[in-house]
This record gives sequence, structure tokens and C-alpha cells, in this order.
Amino acid sequence: MRVVSLVPSLTETLFALGAGDSVVGITDFCIFPEGIDRPRVGGTKTPNIARIRQLQPDLVYVNVEENLKKHAEEIATFARVVATEPKTIDDVAALIEMLGTTHDCEKQAAELIQQLTANSEQRTDFSFVVPIWKKPWMWCGGDTYVSNLVESVGGRNLLRDCARYPRLELEDVLSLKPDIVFLPDEPFAFTRTDADAIMTPHPASGHPLPASRGEGKRARVPLPLAGEGAAKRRVRVIGPFPGHLFTWHGVRTIEGLRFLHSSL
Repeated sequence: MRVVSLVPSLTETLFALGAGDSVVGITDFCIFPEGIDRPRVGGTKTPNIARIRQLQPDLVYVNVEENLKKHAEEIATFARVVATEPKTIDDVAALIEMLGTTHDCEKQAAELIQQLTANSEQRTDFSFVVPIWKKPWMWCGGDTYVSNLVESVGGRNLLRDCARYPRLELEDVLSLKPDIVFLPDEPFAFTRTDADAIMTPHPASGHPLPASRGEGKRARVPLPLAGEGAAKRRVRVIGPFPGHLFTWHGVRTIEGLRFLHSSL
């Protein structure tokens, strides 16, 4: 079977399963396994369809969120297209099982699923939020893979009632008093400066954010500046960290869970 993968996380998973020899084309963003050497066919949203056709694939993997429907439809005129959209850890396990069956790698798939299960144990209780963009601020709602990944280890997404990626101002989200703000470095490249700004006490914690957008000086809410009470009101920021630990699914999910357990 000749396979083109337009999903970086699936490319890595195919190699982890031992099906790498069937992969004849990958995207410019496929960076795992390290040193991977296969023909590149463009970006996830800008694939070179003519180049994909030249590779004569039997099967092309796409992702509902990462790839565009119009490209999948065009590819479907000359190759079988399999679209994936995992949103939960259970979905990832089912995806790995499907890949194992498709590529005659059932034993390797079972081993990866076992590792996935072993790292999914809940360790602690905490509330959290995860931004994915800054201009404007956008966050992971409850129906996202990222949210389920963190909740699987005991987290509670304070935006779990929001669908997909709601646009909410930073100060409004911080007013919900999350225990932890996770800062992945993709799709938005959050920096240490962003982490420091979030950790700086905000209006909800009794201190003002810098004035912005011509709104004038923000009101100060008197709260203690030292001692246990003040410490409890300071949000913890984890990151920036490699975003693929949160946004890639498949075998990378195992690494994401390990990262969470080591960080909490």
C-alpha cells in the first residue's frame, strides 16, 4: 500500500506502528520521527495536489480540522481518502487501532494503546484554561481534543461549556480564577513574556492590568499584597512548551500525557 499523510501526527504514528515503509509522501510540517526523509507535498492547508497524484497513493490520510475539505474532495478523485477527527483519548485509541488494522500492525497498535491507557490515570484535581491564539485571544472549549487530554489527568476546563474555540478577553478568563494556564507554543507562538504577563496579578486578583485600547486606567480592587491569601490568587502558568504535546494526536498523545504528569 502506498500512503500519503497530510497529518503530521498520523505520519509519526504510522512510523511508530512500523508502517513507515508504506508512507510515500508527507507534509512540510511532518517533523517526527526525527530525521524523517520522504517526499514533501506542501503544507497541511496548501498541499500540492499534482505532486500527490504523481506519487500514485492508494490511500491519503487527512484530518477534518487540519486539512481543507476541497483538497480532500479533489484527492478523492484518484485515491482513497480517510478523514480523522479525534476529540478524546478514547478516539485516539480507536484511531491507533484502526491504523493497526489497516496496515497489519495490530500487535504494535495494542502495545501503543496499552501505553496510552497506562498514562491516562488521573493524578490530581485542578482547574485550567488553554489559549491557542492571542490576537484575538482564543481558547480551547470543552469539545476539543486539547481539553479532553488535560481533563483525562484530573483537570477541569473552566471553558468546558464553550464550543470549539471561543474568543474571550484575557482578563475575563482570568476572572474565572483558573489554577493553571497552559501555554503551548502552537498554533500561536506564545513566549515567556506572555507567561509573565499572565502571572502578573490582574483585576480579578486585586491588581490592574496595564491600560490598553484607549480604555483608560483599570480599577484596583484592594486585596492583600503578601501572605497566603495573595499567593492563592496568583495563577500558575505552565509553558511555553512544545505545542505538539497538546495538539498532536496518536502516538504523540502518550508524550502529551507524560508531559502533564511530570508538570503537575
